[in-house]
Amino acid sequence: MILARLRRLTAAFAFACGLGLAAPALAQAPGQPLHRAEIEAIVKDYLLKNPEVLRDALIELEKRGKAEEEAQRARAVSELGPKIFDSPRQVVVGNPQGKITLVEFFDYNCGYCKRALEDLASLMKKNPDLRVVLKEFPVLGPGSIEAAQVAHAFRMQAGGEKYWSFHQKLLSTRGQVGKAQALAAAKDAGADMTRLNRDLESGEIRAGLAEAMQIADALGLSGTPSYVIGEEVVVGAVGADELQRRIDGMRKCGRTTCG
Repeated sequence: MILARLRRLTAAFAFACGLGLAAPALAQAPGQPLHRAEIEAIVKDYLLKNPEVLRDALIELEKRGKAEEEAQRARAVSELGPKIFDSPRQVVVGNPQGKITLVEFFDYNCGYCKRALEDLASLMKKNPDLRVVLKEFPVLGPGSIEAAQVAHAFRMQAGGEKYWSFHQKLLSTRGQVGKAQALAAAKDAGADMTRLNRDLESGEIRAGLAEAMQIADALGLSGTPSYVIGEEVVVGAVGADELQRRIDGMRKCGRTTCG
């Protein structure tokens, strides 16, 4: 990606320099502008002598691209706020009445999500005013989809501590998980298995997964774990300290970053 951007940047730079160089050439010899090869040779010579120009331009390009991506995600969070933070098709753990909400998109087969489970548990323990919204985002194959379907069916009959117990059990399972492992975790968590198997055929399951996918697409998410806090989207297992910094910001000034 960086190489492609560098090539586009070089081409644009050459074009801009070409426009600037052609005018003096015309003034010296009407009807005899510099040819493309001559322009490219001049640009190449300049860039070889001043490579920091490309470095600085590339840094600026990356910065602008990141800022544009963050702004687009913030707009999506604002537009989809009710579905992101208060959908009836999600599970809330931690403090349901907490003043600060952290949303996590996860996949039960995601190794980073498994490692981030401890981060989430410690954050809830450290922040009694933290409300955590869990959204299944099964992007790692059929087994992940099966596990998410069982999770939604379990959500239809249980929430809070009971769901958190199921969530921890399944996310801590070694190896790949699918329907069998998810059903075993649900049973261990005290699910009504007759009802759960019946609910697995419900359209509500499909609607819940479709809603999460729609939100993830609007936010530009492609992997797990990903988080939403305030208007910020945080992609990747950034660790408890980074998430805590954002929680502290929300508590202090209503934004993830104060200043």
